Order: sequence, then C-alpha cells, then structure tokens
Amino acid sequence: MIAEIGLAVLWMAAALAVLQLFAGFSALRPGGKALAGVVRPLAVMQGLLVALSFMALIDLFLETDLSVKLVAANSHSMKPFIFKLAGTWGNHEGSMLLWVTIMAVSGGVVALVEKRLREDTLIATLAGQAFVSLGFYAFLLLSSNPFERLPEPAPEGMGLNPLLQDVGLAFHPPTLYVGYVGLSVAFSFAIGALITRDVGPAFARAMRPWVLGAWIFLTIGITAGSYWAYYTLGWGGWWFWDPVENASLMPWLAATALLHSASVLASRNALRAWTVMLGVIAFSMSMVGTFLVRSGILTSVHAFAVDPERGSFILALLAIYIGGALVLFGVRANTVTEGERFSLVSREASLVFNNVMLCGILAIVLLGTLYPLMTEAFGAKVSVGPPYFNPVGAIFALPMMVMMAVGPLLRWRRDNPSRISATVAVPALASALALLAVVLLAPGINLLPMLGLAVGAGLALASWLPLRGRNLRRTPLSVWGMVVGHFGLAVALIGAASESAFSTERLAAMNVGDRQSVGPITLRLESIEPVAGPNWTALEATISASYKGGAPVTLHPQARTFSSPPGERTESALHTRWNGQLYAVLGNEGDDGRWQMRFWWKPFVPLLWLGGLLVAFGGLLALIGRVAQDVKRLRVNDKIAFRKARQEALK
Repeated sequence: MIAEIGLAVLWMAAALAVLQLFAGFSALRPGGKALAGVVRPLAVMQGLLVALSFMALIDLFLETDLSVKLVAANSHSMKPFIFKLAGTWGNHEGSMLLWVTIMAVSGGVVALVEKRLREDTLIATLAGQAFVSLGFYAFLLLSSNPFERLPEPAPEGMGLNPLLQDVGLAFHPPTLYVGYVGLSVAFSFAIGALITRDVGPAFARAMRPWVLGAWIFLTIGITAGSYWAYYTLGWGGWWFWDPVENASLMPWLAATALLHSASVLASRNALRAWTVMLGVIAFSMSMVGTFLVRSGILTSVHAFAVDPERGSFILALLAIYIGGALVLFGVRANTVTEGERFSLVSREASLVFNNVMLCGILAIVLLGTLYPLMTEAFGAKVSVGPPYFNPVGAIFALPMMVMMAVGPLLRWRRDNPSRISATVAVPALASALALLAVVLLAPGINLLPMLGLAVGAGLALASWLPLRGRNLRRTPLSVWGMVVGHFGLAVALIGAASESAFSTERLAAMNVGDRQSVGPITLRLESIEPVAGPNWTALEATISASYKGGAPVTLHPQARTFSSPPGERTESALHTRWNGQLYAVLGNEGDDGRWQMRFWWKPFVPLLWLGGLLVAFGGLLALIGRVAQDVKRLRVNDKIAFRKARQEALK
C-alpha cells in the first residue's frame, strides 16, 4: 500500500507541475493576472507531495519490502540500518526521486520566502522551475518508476554493491544532489529574469543565496567523495580524473564563476549578461553530469545505469532545457543592458579574469571527459588522464590563484596598482621563500608541485590581508567568508602539491613478524586473523607502526568479503599525524605464504580535505552574512512601504 501511495502522490505532484506551468505563463499574458495568485500555492503543494513520495520510498527500504522491485534489487533484510537508509538513493531510480524531491521542495521554498523580485519575475521563475521539473517527472514515471511491484515478492534482496556499503553513501550523493538542484533554481531565476526583462541587482540578490548554497553543498560533496574513494578503493589516491568525478567538478567550476559574477551584479550592477549566461552553463554542467552517470556510456564504479534509452531521455531533456535557454538568451540579449562599467584595474576586472580562468578549466575538463567517448564512437579507444588534465589545467589554475591573492585588495570600479604594491609584496615574498625552500630542501621534484607549494604559500598569507585595518568585530560575515574560503583553497593546494611531491610507496610481501619501512615509518606485521561484521567476513591484519622510532600505533587493514551480493572490498587503515598520513592496505596471500601489503606515507595529505572543509565553511559564513543583509534590507523596505501607506491613508 505504501508503494501505491508513493506513486500516486508522485503523479499528483506531476499534475500540479503542469498546472503551475500553465498558470505561470498564463499570468504573464495580458488579462491573465487572475491566475497569478495560484502559482505560489501550487509550488508549495508540489514540494509537499514529492517529499511525501520520497518518505514512502524510505519506508519501503527500511521495512525491506521485497515486493518492490527496487528494494529487492538494492537491499537485503540483514543489511545494517544506515545502509538500508542510504540504499534509498544508492541506485538509479531512488537517486532520481531524491533529485526531484530536492527540486520540488526548493521550488516550494522559493514560493514561500522570496520577496525581492518583482511579482511577474517570480511567477516566471516558478513557471520555469515547473518546466524543468516536468522533464524529470516524466523521466521518473515513464522510464524509472521507483515504486514498481514484482509479480511475486522476492525471497531475499540482492543487497547493495559492496563498494557502496560505506557511511560515505549517506553523505556524498545527497550533498551533490542538493548542489545540482540548487543550480537548477539559479537556472530558473535566470530564465524568469530573461522572460520579464528584469536582469538587475534584485534578480542577482534573489539568485545568490541559491547559488551560494549549491556551491557549499557541491564543495562538501566533492570533498567527501574524494575522501570516500581515497580510503575505500585502496588505490592510495584522492583524485583519478574519473569521468564521473569530472561530472561533479564541472558544475562546481561553473557555480564558482556564477557565484562571483552574481555578487558583482548584486552589489555593483555589473556583469549582467555574464551572470545570466553562467546561470545557464552551471545547470548545463549538472545535466551533462547526469547524462554521463545514467546513460550507460561510461564504465565506472560511480555509474548508476547502463540503459541507453534512459540516456537518450536525459539527452533530450538536455537539448530542450539548454537549447531553449540559449535561444531565449539570444532573443532577449539586446534587452540585457551592459550595466555599470569598470576599469581594467579594479576588483570587478579581477573577478572577470578569474571567471575566464574558471571557464578555461571547465572547457579543459569537459573536453578531456568527452573526447574518449567521441573517439570510441569511431572505433578508437583513447585514455585521457593526469598527463593531460594536470599541466593543461595548471595553465589556467595557477594564474587564477595569483589573481585571488591580488583581487580582494583592489577597490571597486577603479584603482591604482601602486596603492597595493607594498601590500602585495608580502605574499609575493612568501611565495619566493617557499619556492627557494623547496628547491634547496627537495631538489628534483616536478615543476607543478613546486609551483603549487609556492603559490599556495603566497595565497595562504594573502587571504588574510583584506582584514588589515578593519575592526574585526564589525567586519561583515561575507568578508570573513571570502577570507576563510580563499585560505581553505590555499590549504588544499598545499596539501595536493605535498602529496604529489613527497609521497612514498612500498609494496611488500610479508610474513607475520616481518618489518618494513615507508618514509619515516617502521612497520611490523603482528598477525592476520579472521573477523566478522554484520553482513561481511574479513581477514584483518594487525600492524604496529612507529614514526622515527617513537611509540608505536596499531593499524587494522582488512580484506572484506560480502555475500549479498557477492563481492570483495579492501578496507584500508589510516594513521593521521600533523605532518602526514600513513596508509596501509592488506592484499592477498601469495603461494609462498607471504601476505601482499601496500603502504604509503603521504606528507600533509590531510590538508586536502581540511582545505575543502574550510572552503565550504567560508561559503557558509558568506551565506549567513548575505541572508542577514537581505533580511535587514527587506525589513527597511517594509518599514518604508508601511510609512508611505500610512501617509496616504491619513491624506
């Protein structure tokens, strides 16, 4: 009965989306204002219904209702609670329902709280959101029904892919989906503003919290996904330029550019056309990522589906949404005025430069991701990996980070370079000293890690310079957010460069009692014993590790075996110090009775994920600060409107 209720309310929500679209566009026509009042309630009700549908799917997974095809294919009665819950979205149909749920709830929130836009622009935005939602409703209901029943209940579920049976599944996909859907809201705002010719600061202020929120969740999702793959796959790396990894990176790059462009438009009334176009591009990248993951054209541990028909459906949606948005932009381009001008030396100009660099990186990643797929269509298999992405991306990334150090020190509109030359000299000196130290202390490392360490050191210092001369207690949270976010990016860059430059690896065949060393760490294999978990068995190694002869610590890497479904997974063991991380993986037993072991010593690699969290925290500070400013502005406007109305009434 729960499945039927979930499917019924999903159909009802789709019907409300049709009504919302019809009412919205009818209200924008002459004589259609009578329908304007129903658009907001329809959006709110649609969000409530889809949320109810998703709660029904969660209940089916928690109860392990094996009469539902999706539950039988992706769950098991003996699976731990957290994996039953995460299994709801650890599959194609469930993840798409989560996507639609977040989209519908977001539309309902916009309808409830948005007061900054003109009424016609808001109605056009909600109509655009309904139009986007309809495609995904059709996709779910016609080709990916999550509530489909089996003719007969299965005796037992097939379980969840062992690689997905990790707490990371509970956090990584939902955070990414919130980010993707936040960009769909920004896309709807851009479409609404184009339809009503209302591209201005009010539009940017309304869109900015959604872009910033999406960017925060994308940052958290990418950081969490990187760490999940790092400790689960046992490959010892934090980024492999996997096509599906790239599919999450591309929307983040576009959202970063959009965030800065929208801030300039909101506060300085500049970059109007640039902001609208980036709103379209950011959501386009989300759709491209959706297509890559669900079309079946990729073979990846990330991919959800291998059904070309579903891929064709998403490709059609991509063509309709993005093609339609570009046509609308072309038609309305002459109505999007230039906005306020600024000189070549100004904070606006620095943001434009960095946006161009971000778009360059985006183009590089997009080309490197799609090129192997295009060549394979013609019968040639080509692999594109770090030898392409790292050096070509650095051509754009390193100048961008240099400008990040300089740009926040510039004034708006117009500035003189000589005013900040002495200030800029300080981080420049820090970069030079870091470069000299690396050359003297670690000769022979590659050029890119060397430059990364130098630029990271300078950016880490420069990030705090915008606070000089300020009353720190009265400094706006948005400024603190910028400072912390830029500092976090510098920390992540230093971590990535250190890992690339200084990591050491040791492959060893060991008997119990043998010793090995990796970097400054001495290791001893103490034992290999069988252990059991709630739905797996494993061989577990006990390893004592000593840093430069100090007190030993114990690590327990495992080789796990799952029965439902059958599969194996390595469970790496990590020991984190202030200056690096020891990484241990247990392999198979050889014919000679020795155990294959793999060890890494990765100096300062935790800075990677610490930097990512700092970036997200900086975004959160900026979001709180911006929302507080907007609320204050709305209260002031309401007071002014009340006084005017009172004066008119007294007359």
